[in-house]
Amino acid sequence: MKETLKVGIIQQHNTDDIEDNKGRLAQGIEELARQGAELIVLQELHNSLYFCQVEDVDNFDLAETIPGPSTDFYGQLAKKWNVVIVTSIFERRAAGLYHNTAVVMERDGSIAGRYRKMHIPDDPAYYEKFYFTPGDLGFRPIDTSVGRLGVLVCWDQWYPEAARLMALQGAELLIYPTAIGYESSDTDEEQQRQREAWTTIQRGHAVANGLPVISVNRVGFESDPSGQTNGIQFWGSSMVVGPQGEFLYRADDKKEVCKVVEIDMQRCEQVRRWWPFLRDRRIDEYAPLVKRFIE
Repeated sequence: MKETLKVGIIQQHNTDDIEDNKGRLAQGIEELARQGAELIVLQELHNSLYFCQVEDVDNFDLAETIPGPSTDFYGQLAKKWNVVIVTSIFERRAAGLYHNTAVVMERDGSIAGRYRKMHIPDDPAYYEKFYFTPGDLGFRPIDTSVGRLGVLVCWDQWYPEAARLMALQGAELLIYPTAIGYESSDTDEEQQRQREAWTTIQRGHAVANGLPVISVNRVGFESDPSGQTNGIQFWGSSMVVGPQGEFLYRADDKKEVCKVVEIDMQRCEQVRRWWPFLRDRRIDEYAPLVKRFIE
């Protein structure tokens, strides 16, 4: 295990110009690498607008194979700048079969591994079940030159089971590319309650598992092409927290961010010695957890 790890995050506002979005991400990756980042995490579905605000079959044209154009693009950047990059891709597995997939690019430009989003939401302006088949690769960490990464995606970050299963398989970091924002009809107070709940549960994953958590969210406003809603104001607030849930960095809720954060990886070892949650788990009593509900 490395003693320290420099993590770069890019919190970006996207437009409908995919090449411009990718170009700005490339600039951010270069900037972070020059500042010493060893691992760079991008937001969910970072190449395009968040297209799941509407159900439109033409949006399947955005999907691509893995390997494919995006893994080639980000793989070249990973190799050029000698960094590990966590990307988020709309995966075309076959006609009619698509996934929301995180792909980790190794320093040499190769694919270190992939994770297909397991929990798929279906809410107004977040019609992801229309586009994505639930993942079938399980909750398996991805081994890289900077450590074993527990990569999950957005809606997964509300589920303690997902974080725990990654931790039980030796993940050294929990990573969540994210796209989440405010519903415009909610009051300001309700919006802030939602944002703080989102923050709190991820800090809870860090505490419960004794691991750092990295969550990188979109920022800025994206309109609803259908006009049925008032669009989404993505709330940014990307964060890096330590193994006791302490903020190592929290981004602004309105501005783009390109930031390097240093994580003390040895601290995780000490925190788990102080708080041995894994030792004291009552695994003999947890069988009911595999039920949907207990009557």
